[in-house]
Amino acid sequence: MARKFFVGGNWKCNGTSEEVKKIVSTLNQAEVPSEDVVEVVVSPPFVFLPLVKSVLRSDFHVAAQNCWVRKGGAFTGEVSAEMLVNLSIPWVILGHSERRALLNESNDFVGDKVAYALSQGLKVIACVGETLEQRESGSTVAVVAEQTKAIAEKISNWDNVVLAYEPVWAIGTGKVATPAQAQEVHAELRKWLKDNVSAEVAASTRIIYGGISSLLS
Repeated sequence: MARKFFVGGNWKCNGTSEEVKKIVSTLNQAEVPSEDVVEVVVSPPFVFLPLVKSVLRSDFHVAAQNCWVRKGGAFTGEVSAEMLVNLSIPWVILGHSERRALLNESNDFVGDKVAYALSQGLKVIACVGETLEQRESGSTVAVVAEQTKAIAEKISNWDNVVLAYEPVWAIGTGKVATPAQAQEVHAELRKWLKDNVSAEVAASTRIIYGGISSLLS
């Protein structure tokens, strides 16, 4: 069975309620193939999740940009997986490079977050990617393999995971990974999954390029 195309839009820490309504209005008028062919997911800031979900067309879905690593409690400023499920938010982005770099989220921590989110019924867009220094040193494959390994060690079912290869050096720098560069890393990730998880998971898991456009491979 062919993998369904996946297109995701991360709005990061941007927008006002009026701007969000304009974006959603544009999305609602878009002509795209049916859900059988392509899955479209948008990820607004937490405060706009209910608004976007209430006005977004039903064949498009909403993702949170993060969630906490375990059940809620005395964790000021965090949002739990349970809260997202309560709001009927189906997807969450985890392991984004900005959180890894700015908030020091380790590979193991991201793996734990992915596992907990999945256990609560969320679908996960799990991000992996290397810095410019790591790419120039030739360690791209080793870096993304280690990040993927930390996830693989914590989960047994990959049905609700999309891997997003997101080269850190192409974020906010004006540089964009070429299709060839992205596909090269996608191929290495798929090979790693085949060698370390299973051929079935390697064949079925969707891998996208988390940059200007989301390219499925």
